[in-house]
Amino acid sequence: AFRIEKIAGGYQMLTLSCYNSWLKKLICVRDDSKLSAAALETLAIIAYKQPVIRADVEAIRGVAAGEIIRSLIYKGLVKIVGRAEVLGRPMLYGTTKKFLQTFGLDSLKDLPKVEELKKPPV
Repeated sequence: AFRIEKIAGGYQMLTLSCYNSWLKKLICVRDDSKLSAAALETLAIIAYKQPVIRADVEAIRGVAAGEIIRSLIYKGLVKIVGRAEVLGRPMLYGTTKKFLQTFGLDSLKDLPKVEELKKPPV
């Protein structure tokens, strides 16, 4: 009924996929646990550019990102990892172990390469 996979630098016990239909009937997914497109975009920027300051995230996105970053921190996907050595010493953001677990990654090295993401689907 279970399998063990290496995820986020450790091991996690997961149910076999043949039980998905049963699990969906038993588990209610909260609406606030879903990520919006803007949150996913912000999370991707942080994952690829970390450690990164909010101003850099906003420069890439072209819009304010403070509230989205706060919500990602609240969900445990992003954390403050330090302060930048520039004027004002803004906070640096990075991803958490929960981020790796949520997306089934063993480490950040498992993220797709940027070049792969730019290729059009076949």
